[in-house]
Amino acid sequence: MKITANTPDLLVVEDRPVLLAILLTVFTLVFVGVGIGLLMAGELWGLMFAGLGGGIGTLFLFIFVRRVQVVFHRPERYVEIRRKNMFRSRVVRHRLDEVTRAVLESSRSSEGTTTYRVTLVIEEGQSAGMHPITFSYSNFGGHRRCAGEINDWLDSVRGVSAAAS
Repeated sequence: MKITANTPDLLVVEDRPVLLAILLTVFTLVFVGVGIGLLMAGELWGLMFAGLGGGIGTLFLFIFVRRVQVVFHRPERYVEIRRKNMFRSRVVRHRLDEVTRAVLESSRSSEGTTTYRVTLVIEEGQSAGMHPITFSYSNFGGHRRCAGEINDWLDSVRGVSAAAS
């Protein structure tokens, strides 16, 4: 997760799970390749091996690899959460003044590993509640920094709005 644009009028936060996509693609290609190799060697069960391994890999790509982009746009006063996977995209828009802050949520596994995600807090209005930027928790870096930068940007926007009044 990283900040890709940070100006007084625009803040863009992105999460692109490139490493996960590469690993799942390699997993899928290995199973399909071994299956085709077995099939070419005359082993009919290679077709099942390629189909099952390739199918599971493709399914995991569809489920777990999701690009997320959150756009905070001061001039038009909105926050837009854009999610896109292999087959579809979804956009959710909130009013900028509804977003109270960003918080860092943590989850602790049974092995003691802590993972994180950044969540937007909307305290009032139709969209009241916690709105995670990413659905899954991860221990890759940048979460704490992103939450801090979002809060700093929101504070600066509120400061500009208060000064203009």
